[in-house]
Amino acid sequence: RVYDGKIFALDLHLDRLRDSAQALAFVRVPTHDEIKQAIYDTLQANGMRDGVHMRLTLSRGLKVTSSMNPEYNQYGPCLIIVPEWKPPVYDRYGIGLITSSVRRNNPQCIDSKIHHNNLINNILAKIEANIAGVDDAIMLDLNGFVSETNATNIFIIKKGCLLTPHADSCLSGITRGIILKIAEGNGIPVTERNVSLSEVHSADEVFTTGTMGELAPVLKVDGRQIGIGCVGQITQKLQALYKEATENEGQPLPF
Repeated sequence: RVYDGKIFALDLHLDRLRDSAQALAFVRVPTHDEIKQAIYDTLQANGMRDGVHMRLTLSRGLKVTSSMNPEYNQYGPCLIIVPEWKPPVYDRYGIGLITSSVRRNNPQCIDSKIHHNNLINNILAKIEANIAGVDDAIMLDLNGFVSETNATNIFIIKKGCLLTPHADSCLSGITRGIILKIAEGNGIPVTERNVSLSEVHSADEVFTTGTMGELAPVLKVDGRQIGIGCVGQITQKLQALYKEATENEGQPLPF
């Protein structure tokens, strides 16, 4: 995300992009500096300096013929940068979730640490959320514990403690990691462990995290009110601390 002339947590995102590309055996992966310059050029060409969300996609590039064989990608990776005007949406009003019947991929099948485009499970879960008329869907792992939502990580607050599922069956998001550090640095007890669905239903507060939505308070899950039905105090505190971080940190744009 771009905040007032700065890109927040840029190196963390580029590290994950590089690690994922290497895990998928990409060759000639662009350097951080090359990607940064492409980002700067794209933002400058579109006059974008604030309230912008960017999606970076790195493909293997053109193939010499139709095939699933990566050896036919002969011309090196292709970087696609899609910047959009997207100010935060859910910071005040909260969102609703359902529990999806679609399970999150097990790492024995697809390693969730790889940030890839093979997201059919997540899309099917999102379709269920759309049909139910809510914003997103909670996805359980193969053991029945909460993993994440179809697009974000999830946190619950119970008796002043912050709980989040461990990252065995979910993408360990950039915003997730930042929130964990912010909470620990501000005296909020943090635990990563298996979280059951009943713990979500009975939580005092629930919120999701992601680059696009930042911290989105969850006010209903499966039609059940969470807590007192409004944005909780700890969620508000973490929102304010995260906002402060985005205002004071980030990679300055050179234009």
